Amino acid sequence: MSDVLAALKLGATELGLSLSDVQFEQLQGYLALIRKWNKVYNLTAVRDPQEMLTHHVLDSLTAVAPLLRHTGGAAAKVLDVGSGGGLPGIVLAICRPELDISCVDAVGKKAAFIQQVAASLKLPNLRGVHARVESLSGPFDVICCRAFAALPDFVNWSRGALAPNGVWMAMKGKHPQEEIDALPQGVQVFHVEPLHVPGLDVERCMVWMRPTAPAPH
Repeated sequence: MSDVLAALKLGATELGLSLSDVQFEQLQGYLALIRKWNKVYNLTAVRDPQEMLTHHVLDSLTAVAPLLRHTGGAAAKVLDVGSGGGLPGIVLAICRPELDISCVDAVGKKAAFIQQVAASLKLPNLRGVHARVESLSGPFDVICCRAFAALPDFVNWSRGALAPNGVWMAMKGKHPQEEIDALPQGVQVFHVEPLHVPGLDVERCMVWMRPTAPAPH
């Protein structure tokens, strides 16, 4: 067993995830693709393969169980905003085939990379969208982001794409109290949960938000 596969399996176990051999192969395939494309397209500042594994893939895996708890395993449309190299969207698409994942990025080469990953890894539930999130209408059941923007900007830019009963799921570092305090009226934080990244001693949390009033037109 390769070191990468061993680390993925250990991380998945630590996070309580039950993944198949095919899913582990797809996660490894994704790591190989992002390393290859990164040399040309600068998808991420992280260059070290070990760091890519911990800071990108294992970090994104922490979102799987909380999202599953929210959806209950039902089909759902998920929008990953400003997903860059496809994080956490691609990891979510690999781990949860019932989710329909769109990764939107304003940079064309990043959206093209996500399309390439979907084709290479045979992920029919994944697509890359080259657009500004403000231009999307959805509706999406869950809109997520990871290290994208301040929470007020995230919800303001993506609000038009959120389904009436949809939620926002933001992966952050330290508890972002200042950003939470600056959220616009009509947006409520209903849960903040700490996340533990296997193999990393860092602070991470997930901020769950929902609209308390219809989006202004």
